[in-house]
Amino acid sequence: MRRKIHYLDWKILIPYLILVIAGIVLVYSASSDILLINNFKPSTYGLRQAIYVVAAITLFGIPCFALKLEVFKNKKFVMWFLLISLVMLAFLVLMKIVKGSSAAVNGAVGWINLGFINLQPLEVAKLALVIYLAYMLDKRDGRMVYGQILHNIAHPALMTGIMMGLVIVEPDFGGTAILFMIALVMFSVSGIPTPLALRWLALIVIGVLTLFILVVWLNPKFLQSSYQFQRLMSFLHPFELERKGGAQLVNSYYAIHNGGLFGVGLGNSMQKRGYLPEPYTDFILSITAEEFGAIGAIVIIGLLFYLMWRIMEVGLHASSQFNALVCFGVTTIIFTESLFNIGAVLGLLPITGVTLPFISYGGSSMIVLTACIGIVLNISANENIKKEEETIE
Repeated sequence: MRRKIHYLDWKILIPYLILVIAGIVLVYSASSDILLINNFKPSTYGLRQAIYVVAAITLFGIPCFALKLEVFKNKKFVMWFLLISLVMLAFLVLMKIVKGSSAAVNGAVGWINLGFINLQPLEVAKLALVIYLAYMLDKRDGRMVYGQILHNIAHPALMTGIMMGLVIVEPDFGGTAILFMIALVMFSVSGIPTPLALRWLALIVIGVLTLFILVVWLNPKFLQSSYQFQRLMSFLHPFELERKGGAQLVNSYYAIHNGGLFGVGLGNSMQKRGYLPEPYTDFILSITAEEFGAIGAIVIIGLLFYLMWRIMEVGLHASSQFNALVCFGVTTIIFTESLFNIGAVLGLLPITGVTLPFISYGGSSMIVLTACIGIVLNISANENIKKEEETIE
C-alpha cells in the first residue's frame, strides 16, 4: 500500500477531487432555494452530497486502490459481481410487474430504497459489465481472428444483452444506451479487426438513426402516452410543447442565456427557483452555466475530458489486456454519461435522465464512479511499479 501511494497518479486524483468538491458546491447552490421554498434546510442536499463523497472515497475508492489487482481478475469475484448486479436489475423488473405504475418515477422504476440511500442498480451494473467484459475478453486475447470472432464473443454478448434487456424493461433508454456503448467500445478494442469493427459500427449507427426517423415520422398511437415518447417529442419541439414536457429544456435554454459568458454569480440563478425541475440532478450544468457563465461550464467539461484523456492514456500504456480494457470501459462510462447529459442540456440529444458525472446529486453514481477511479489509480500505480522493476532488472 505504501509503495502504491508513492506511485499515486495525481493527474487522475486531482481532477477527480476538484470535480467532486465543485459538485458539492453546485448541488448546494442548485438545491438551496427550492428546499427553502418547501420549508427544508437549504444545506440538506449539499450536506448529503458531501457525505456521499466522503463515504464513496473511504468505503470504495481507497479499498479499490489498495486491493491487489488480482482480486478484480478473480473468476469468482467477477461472476458474483455480475450475478449481484443482474439480480438487482431483475428485482426492479419484478417490482414493476407487482406494483405497476405506482412503483415508477417519471415512467421508470430505477431505484431500490435502502433507507439511508436510494440504490440505483444500473450504476452498479455499469461497473460490473466493465469488469466482466474485461475478464472475458482478456481470456480471448489473440483469438479474435476471422472465423472465430462470433464464437469468442457469443457468451459476453449474450450476458450484455440480458443486462440491457433488464434495463430497457424499466424502461431506461439512457441506461441501456450506456451499457451498449460500454460493450461496443470494449468489443472494438479487444482485438477484433478494425475493418470489421467499423463495419459493425456503421450498421449500428444506420439502424439506430433509421429507427429514430421511423418513430418520429410514424408517430404511433400506442407510444404517444408513454413518458419516454413525450420526452422525445419535447426534445424535437420544446417551445411548442412547453406545457406538455418541453418546459425543462426551455428553462435550460433560459438559464444558459441568462448566464452569458461570466454568469450571474454563485447562488443568484433564477431558473433554480422553481422553474427548472430538480436543478441539482440532470440539469445541474444549466445552473452552473447561469451562475458561472459559459466559462464556468467549459471549465467543468474541460476537467471531465482531461480526466477521460488521462484514464485513456493509462489504458493505452497498460501491459495487460485486462488493465487496458478496464480503463477503456471506465472512460466510456464517464464519456457517455457526459455526452448524454451535456447533449440534453443543450437540446442536442433527447432528455434521458442521465446525470453529469461527479457533479450531479446522487449517492449511487458517486459511489460507483469513485470505485472506478480507485481501480484506475490501482492500475496506474501497478503499471508504474512494474516499469520500475523492469528498469532495475
